[in-house]
Amino acid sequence: MSKRLTSLTLATLFMSACSVGPNFTQPDAKAPENWRDLQRVQNPPDDMRIPHANVPTIIDTNADPDPRWWRDFHDATLDSLIDRAIAGNLDLQSAVLRITGAREQAVAAGAQGLPQVSANASYMREQLGLKGILESQGAFDQINALGANAPRVRSAIDSATGPVNLFQDGFDASWELDLFGRVRRSVESANAQTQSAIENRNDALVSLEAEVAQTYSQLRGAQLLKQITLAEIDSEQQILDLTREQARVGLTSQSDVQSATAQVGSLQAQLPQFDAQIAQAMNGLAVLTGSAPGALDAELETPGAVPPAPPSVPVGLPSTLARRRPDIRRAESDLHSATAEVGVAVAQMYPDISLTGSVGTRATRARYLAHWSSLFYSVGPSISLPIFEGGALRANVRIAKSQAAEAALQYRSTVLKALQDVDNALVSYRTDQDRREALTRTVEANRINLQLATDSYRKGLVTFITVLDAERQLASTRQQLAQSTVSVTTDLIAVYKALGGGWEQGGTG
Repeated sequence: MSKRLTSLTLATLFMSACSVGPNFTQPDAKAPENWRDLQRVQNPPDDMRIPHANVPTIIDTNADPDPRWWRDFHDATLDSLIDRAIAGNLDLQSAVLRITGAREQAVAAGAQGLPQVSANASYMREQLGLKGILESQGAFDQINALGANAPRVRSAIDSATGPVNLFQDGFDASWELDLFGRVRRSVESANAQTQSAIENRNDALVSLEAEVAQTYSQLRGAQLLKQITLAEIDSEQQILDLTREQARVGLTSQSDVQSATAQVGSLQAQLPQFDAQIAQAMNGLAVLTGSAPGALDAELETPGAVPPAPPSVPVGLPSTLARRRPDIRRAESDLHSATAEVGVAVAQMYPDISLTGSVGTRATRARYLAHWSSLFYSVGPSISLPIFEGGALRANVRIAKSQAAEAALQYRSTVLKALQDVDNALVSYRTDQDRREALTRTVEANRINLQLATDSYRKGLVTFITVLDAERQLASTRQQLAQSTVSVTTDLIAVYKALGGGWEQGGTG
């Protein structure tokens, strides 16, 4: 009857086992229906109703961004650089190792809920001092009264109370029943921390892909600016030759020759800064791919085009951002972990019930350890109930709740920052496209103006100052157009980065 009662009691305890503390629920990102910049363009206020430049890119909210967004630039070199960066970047590899560590921590947390078994073996030489105890109790006086048998009894006592060798081997086992879910909440928290480490790696991957693409675009932009400057130097050299010829026949002054010479020198002085930008960009790309500076110079030194923006850019809706941006997903995992830690703190206020036992053999001689008669064992339940902890346990609960509340605020802050990142990137992309279109028209107008001014100067209709001003305006606007082209591309890369694409294709490490 007692066995049935014990079994029934244990079954009841197992069935009633629960995890104390709050259960995690996925937070609401509270995202708006559409991106603010698109609303601003589609419904401008009265004081902003101005003609809007036609731009080649359409922002599509009906489709999510392509995880491999860089392939929309159709640049094989860029594709190769990003693939090599994913495989070789050292910071990314460090993030993967952190995932491994987090997973092992989750395994360690789960092991707390399993039976713990350990083997042991020992050897001791003991002197228990039993002879002194017997003497203090007058045992030897009584032995002396035995007469002829006294020496034999005394010898037996001396043998029994002398030092002994004690050999022991066996197993110890314990199993925490986790009736109130402390271990289960610990495992839940560890799993959430593992997911947080995974999302941290995903965030690093998104940043790496964007940094490679932006650095590559800046490299091609610097090479383009150098090409433009070299072409301007050739054009200015021709004008300088013309000015010298006209000065030789007395049609112009030496002052005009010096002005033309200064213009050529001014353009030549710009070349070193472009060379520096090119070298620094190539070094940056080499390090991002896990190589030493200079390793990619031979591959990248030939100028190439700035990656062009595609005709359509899918951005999806704000409501999908929370599931796509790794930093938001990481903040959600951190909130999940903090919520589970509240349950851990609460469970520590409840009784801790364990089953413990040990079994083994013990003998004064090693060869007797294998005898059944040397067997010993103990088994039984144990319970630990906190009674007075000086308020520490309740303080731990308050700390855990405070940290969970902080994690909830951090999640909301991360969502707001993500929305801000996307809207700011869309604003920059739209406005820089407008600027590029305006500069394209300006460059064409300045080119025609220079041709007209040069023809008029040859005919003696205008002074050289007119030609010089036209040259400077064309050179300046051509450089501005090149820089604007790079800005449009890097703005688009910033849009893709803000949208959080690029980690899905790489797995979770």
